[in-house]
Parts: sequence; C-alpha cells; structure tokens
Amino acid sequence: MNPTDPKKLAGPGEAPSGAPPRAEGAAEATLRARWDEGDIDGAATEAIRVYGPEIYGLLLSLHPRGGDADDLFSIVCERLWRGLAGFRWQCSVRTWAYAIARNASRSHGEAEGRRARREVGLSACPAVSEVAAAVRTETASYLRTERRAEIERLRDELPAADRALLILRLDRGLAWNDLARVFLDDPGAGDEAVRREAARLRKRFQLVRERLVALGRARGLLGDGGG
Repeated sequence: MNPTDPKKLAGPGEAPSGAPPRAEGAAEATLRARWDEGDIDGAATEAIRVYGPEIYGLLLSLHPRGGDADDLFSIVCERLWRGLAGFRWQCSVRTWAYAIARNASRSHGEAEGRRARREVGLSACPAVSEVAAAVRTETASYLRTERRAEIERLRDELPAADRALLILRLDRGLAWNDLARVFLDDPGAGDEAVRREAARLRKRFQLVRERLVALGRARGLLGDGGG
C-alpha cells in the first residue's frame, strides 16, 4: 500500500449536501434574514437542510450502531428548532448546531437520555420533521456507498471526544474559537474562556494526530517519512 498523508487521517469526507466553510457566510445570512422576519420554522428548516448532512454524518461516526445516530439526530433537530427563537447570534448557527450535537452525544449513555430519545418528535412542525427525515435518509444512503478504508477504521478506535475533535477540525473546518465554543457547551462563553479552551484543543489535536500517525505506521498504512 502506498504511504498515506498523515494530514488526511481525519476520515471520510462530507456528504454532498454538507455545507463547506466557504458557503457558511451565505447560509448564515439567509438564516438571519428569516430569523429577523420572525420565520423561526423556516429558519430551522433551512438550517437543518443546509447543516443537517454534516451533523448527521458526525453522529454516524460517533454512534455507528443500533440506530442511535438516528435518535440523536432527531434530538438535535428538535433542540435546534425549539431553541432558535432565543438564539443570541454570539456564534454561527452552524457552531451552535455542533454544540447541540456534541451535548446530545455525550449524554447518550444516561438512562434519562435513552428514554428521551424514544420520545422525540417534531410533529408540531411538519416542515422541519420532513426535512430532518430527508437529510437522514439521503446522508445515510451516501455514507453506505463509501467504502471504509483502513485509515478510517483507525480513527474509530479513538475516544468519542477525540473523534469529534478530528471531524470538526479537519472534515468540517471549524475555526479553533468555534471549536472551543462547541466543546465548552456554551456558544456564548467569554473571550478568555474561549481562548483557554482553544489552546487546550490545539494541544489535544496534536496529540491525537501523533497517536494516529503512530498507529498507521505500526500497521503499515503510513511510510516512515510521513508526518
């Protein structure tokens, strides 16, 4: 096998309809315009349509078995829809959505969380429900057609927090300050708290990459000069 670039150790790419960082500004402007007009359902529907594939892709990477990603995605969509009216725009909706997703993922093992997942419903807003279902179906279908490479399976051996860090930084392109807000579970955190968390995440990111490079070399997936 040819040596693989360690910079590509983050894993699979985004689904086709995932919003790349360059498109985020236009998407956020559209969401803000609908929000300013008081069209909260429309803004939520658009947010899920634009950002849903990458959010669902993250959840599938963190929870690949037993339909848990589907349940968690429903929770994320409901929380985004219910919380959008009170959103304070201290960060992008995209960053906020990732914070919601990571919070739902972290509480995945709690008994109360398991019960709540089975009770999630978006029937009060059919448009949001329909878009969420379409995103889930299309994204899952796309990801199932992608052959998982050995280098991607290495990432699956990491703790969930480390996998999330790699995906959000490398696959999704979140800036360090946005990453800090996601991991703090507080999109409105103060500048000093964000700065400290961003510095911690940079160090953690380097350690995780070094671990993956070492694993890749040990299994013959990387050349000795890669790194």
